[in-house]
Amino acid sequence: MQEIEPFYNWRDLYVAAEDPASPFYGREYSEFEYSSTVYNFYIHPQWDDFGSETMYMKVLFADYDQGFAIIEFIGEWNDAIGNDIMFLKRDIIDLMIEEGVRNFILIGENVLNFHASEEDYYEEWFDDIEDGWIVGMNFRDHVIREFNDYGIDQFILFSGRFDSIPWRRYQPPQLFALIDKHMRLRLNP
Repeated sequence: MQEIEPFYNWRDLYVAAEDPASPFYGREYSEFEYSSTVYNFYIHPQWDDFGSETMYMKVLFADYDQGFAIIEFIGEWNDAIGNDIMFLKRDIIDLMIEEGVRNFILIGENVLNFHASEEDYYEEWFDDIEDGWIVGMNFRDHVIREFNDYGIDQFILFSGRFDSIPWRRYQPPQLFALIDKHMRLRLNP
């Protein structure tokens, strides 16, 4: 797992640690000291800790004028024991919403498991973004099933259509425009 880095090809466009509006502003990273773990396996030091014991993240891009953010995750999303959604919502998402982010693209190909609890924080997140949306891309099938089994898919849209988008080939504004177009068509047929 220590070989899995957050997507870094957009670093010339955005670095959360250099963004004064980012929850991760001022963070310093080591390329050599591995200290964070998932399942007792060290993960790459570029991943950001946000309070969860089993899940880490990286804000790959945020555009406050256009109101979107792209966030990549790694680990186990565990609401049942660790209340990961509470930490994510209170310590990251709320701050981003205050800065004008209303549309969230969540990259979940490195999320290994999901353990649900209540849907309250998801509902609050959805309500807080008013006319925005939350899209989950490339989550594993068994993880999506767990989200769906607990009704969280009414707040985060998981779709095969989005999973087939080769997101790494796009620049962030292009990816946002593509997903936003799909969402507008879906919401206003």
